[in-house]
Order: sequence, then C-alpha cells, then structure tokens
Amino acid sequence: MATSRIELLKVPLDIVPPEELESTILDLLSRNGPQHIMLVTLWDLLRARRKGEYRTMVKEAALVLPVSKSLVSGARFLRKTVPYRYHPFNFVIATLTALENYRKSLYLFGAHQRSLLQAERNVRSTFPGLSVVGRYAGYYHRSMERNIMTAIAKAHPSFLIVGDGVPGGARWIFRNRSRLHSGVFLWNDEVIDVFSERRRRVSADLFDKGLDYLPQILKNPLRIFRIFQYLWYTTLLLFSRIFRSAS
Repeated sequence: MATSRIELLKVPLDIVPPEELESTILDLLSRNGPQHIMLVTLWDLLRARRKGEYRTMVKEAALVLPVSKSLVSGARFLRKTVPYRYHPFNFVIATLTALENYRKSLYLFGAHQRSLLQAERNVRSTFPGLSVVGRYAGYYHRSMERNIMTAIAKAHPSFLIVGDGVPGGARWIFRNRSRLHSGVFLWNDEVIDVFSERRRRVSADLFDKGLDYLPQILKNPLRIFRIFQYLWYTTLLLFSRIFRSAS
C-alpha cells in the first residue's frame, strides 16, 4: 500500500494519492478485522486532540483522510507532506468503482427507509458489477441491534457504509469493532441521502475553494460561531511552527 501518515497537531492524517486509492482499498480488504476509514474535518481534528474515545478511534483507524481545506493548508504551513483532500461523496464513488472492478460487495446501513431503498436502487443501476448484499434503515429501536449485527455478519460485505440514524454515528463502527467481520467500514451522515437524491452534494466548485461549509451555515446559522474554533486552530498552528523552529 503506497500510503504514508503524518501527524497534524498530534492527530494522524494519511496521504493516499487518487491513483493509489484502488490498491489501498484492496490492501485493507486483505487484512484481518474491520478496517475503519475516517473522513475528517477541521472540527474532527480539534475533537481528536482531546483525550477520550474519539481520539482513540482516530488513532486506531485504518485510514484517516482529510476533507477540510484547512487541514491541507495546516500541513503545508507546518512544512509537512501535504495530504490529498477527498470530497466525501467522490471518495465513496471512487471506492465503489474500485470494488466493482473486483466484484466485491456492499451493505447500506442507516438513513430513513424511503431514502435507503432509493439509494440502493441507484447504487445497483450505477454499479451493476457490485453486489449489494443487504441494507437496514437507521432510526431503529435499540432492541434490534443484535439482529442487525447478525444480518451484517451473515452478509459479510466487503464495504459497509453507515449513514444517518445509527446510534453513535462514526462511533458505532468503533464501538462494535469486536463484533464486526473483516472488511472496510465508513461512516458518513450524508452519502446515503445523496445517493437517494434526497440531499444535494456539495458542488465541486465550493469544495475546491474550501467553502463547502457555507451550505451548512445556511441550514444552521449557529454554525457561524465555529469561527472561534478556526481561530483556535490557527493559533495552534502558529505555536506549533514557532516551537518547532526554535527546537
């Protein structure tokens, strides 16, 4: 697997060039145990700096890939190897394409039932060589958890996409890792709804400019106060570079 890992403010980030993504995914599939892929934002990185479950989850993830432009800029500012930044939905498309090339399988877990069914239909039509071996909607009663785990284990998908409506979100994969089979696992709260066309994906233009947070602010204006987290991040970068240069 032609990847490398850096640490940005003591949080790991992996460098996976697009041309190496297919071989990287195949390498993960050859390993024993669940291989957790995390697509991390700036806010995720700041959360992972604190001690606790989330930090452990990021540290133990098989791949940690940046989706925020600020993380790429931060690595460049600290004169580290600059990681490739992935658009979340495009990353999933590229992963599914790689899996289809090798006749692998997919399980969809999460989102509302109607959205999930439409997403499954669209995935089947877009990736006819990919085997969709199961699906289960989110927002379920806790008593169904054991049955869901059994269904996933029996299906043994190469790739499990966990969406919205699953308790714990990204932590669901980490918390259930001892009960999961070998394969690739990814949580994203939007991708199933985007597949179902019930939610619009961020445009490539906004993403490339690092303005992919704007739709989120329009949806929830209180997110504007994240500017203070961004200022804290900038301060951390500055101190890291000063003390690194002084050492």
